[in-house]
Parts: sequence; C-alpha cells; structure tokens
Amino acid sequence: MQKEEDKLLVRIAEMYYQEDKNQSQISKELNIHRSTISRLLKRSRNEGIVNISINYDKAGTYSIEKELQEKFNLKKAIIVQAGADLSRTQKDKLLAQGVGEYLTEIIKDNMIFGFSWGETMSAIPEGLTDYDVKNILCVPMIGGPSGRLISDYHVNTITYEASKKLNGRALLIDSPAFPETVALKKALMENEFNQELIDYWRKIDIAILGIGSPTLKASESWKQFYGEDVLAYLEGKKVVGDVVSRFYNIEGEHIDNTLDDRLIGIDIADLKRTPYRIGVAEAVDKADAIASALKGRYINVLVTTEETAEEVLKRSV
Repeated sequence: MQKEEDKLLVRIAEMYYQEDKNQSQISKELNIHRSTISRLLKRSRNEGIVNISINYDKAGTYSIEKELQEKFNLKKAIIVQAGADLSRTQKDKLLAQGVGEYLTEIIKDNMIFGFSWGETMSAIPEGLTDYDVKNILCVPMIGGPSGRLISDYHVNTITYEASKKLNGRALLIDSPAFPETVALKKALMENEFNQELIDYWRKIDIAILGIGSPTLKASESWKQFYGEDVLAYLEGKKVVGDVVSRFYNIEGEHIDNTLDDRLIGIDIADLKRTPYRIGVAEAVDKADAIASALKGRYINVLVTTEETAEEVLKRSV
C-alpha cells in the first residue's frame, strides 16, 4: 500500500515539476480532487521525494543582500556589481542608480528628503529617475564647508539638483557646518530661516547620506570641508566614521565631543527617527566605518558594492 502511495507521489511530482502541468490538469488526468493534489505535492517535498535547491550564484548578490539585511535588521541592502577596473566616478554612478531604483519602491507624495555632502553623494541626483509624485521637498541636513570645496560636493548643490529630478523644491542652507564659536552657532540658529530648517529636520521621511571614514581624511575633500583645526581635533578620538559629521567609534556609539557644540546639522536623535536612512558608500577602506554605522543604527538601508559588502560582513563577525 505504501509503495502505491509513493508511486502516486512520484507521478504527481513528475507531472508538476518536470512536465510543467498545473494542478488542475493533474487533477483531471488522475481523477483526483485538486485540493488533494496540492496536499500530495506538499507531502512529496516533506518526504524528500522532491528536493528544491536554489542556485544563489545565479541570483548574483541576493545572498549577500539577505545576509546584510538579517545581520543588521535593515529595511533593504542593495549591492551593485562594480568591477575592480571601474573608476571611483563609475562606481558612484552605479551606487546612485541603486538609490534611484530603490526610491521607486518607497517614494510618495508630500515627502521630505534630506541630503548630506560629499563626492559619492554628488552622483545621487544623476541616479534619480522620473517618479510620479508631487510636492516633494529637499533639504540639506548639514551646513556648508569650512574651506573651499568642489561645488558639486556641496550639500546645497546636491539638494538643489535632486529637487529638480524629483520635480520638487529645495530649501538651501547659508551657514557653515562648523562656525568658529558656539556663540556664533547660537546666533545663526536663531535665524528664522535656520529655525525652519530645524523643523524640517524633524520631519524628514527619507535621508540619503554618505559615510565618512577618518582613514580617508588625507583626501582633499575632507581637508576642504572640515579644515585643519577639526582634523587635528579628531586625532586620538578613536573615530571610526561619521554620518553628517556626527562621529562614532567601532561599536557605532556616538562620540561626544566639543565639535557637536558648534555643528550646524541634523541631531542624531532626529536622524534616527527618520523612517528611511539610506547610507551610500563603498571602498574596502570604509568597511569599518560602514559596519559601525550599521551597528549604531544611523542607517537602515545600505547601498554599496559587492566587494565592500563582503568586507563589511567580515568586520562584523
């Protein structure tokens, strides 16, 4: 009797999986009720008559994305495949396209977008596509550079260009990220215009931000943005990375420092309340900074390259 049942299970599995027949067709041919066919197909899997294997290699980066999402409780991990021979600019464009495609899943009318500054961030507007939405507002999440910065990397440029692609409007900032004194910061923040910005920082729906790493602080853009005095201050602070110039350690814990007293930018608590915090970064040298940003929950969506993602997973064992 068991042998006959097993034969039936094999025959049904063969018809369904190899002959590509649907359950209704099998039901008619074998004169068995459709609900029974469904139950027997499930039984054939449970008893090992049918073994379903998924070839994740064919899915490219799916398994890495899944591992990142589960390990760091992310809303989404987006891994772009970028060959080692690609330039920094080419990789940044791919990352921007990844961001643009993800936005099609989450963007809605009346949303507020927040942006940070930087070289990778400068590619974001180009990666945005046509979205059927209205009344989008784009705001900078931090003040401008202390020194002379390439204009494309400036948060105002990025914010304005993104607003055009999103058919929205932009509110720009006319204050430095690090005023020379705390008193000057307070005076600037009492400005009606900046008060409006602070209000919007508390209402951002989607934040798109780069991830900084002090291992790259010798770069011209870091020098131009922060100035020598800030970089000198960071020496010895065990800084692993930063998001919108809020610095953190290897555990992702915010490092309290006197720079925070001068910083004009979104507060950490407001950032973490933002529903979508999309971190965009790549480079093996940034792996610690990215992993720690994930640990600290500064971001809950990651867009990076496959090489960087693998290194991030190694650093977070």
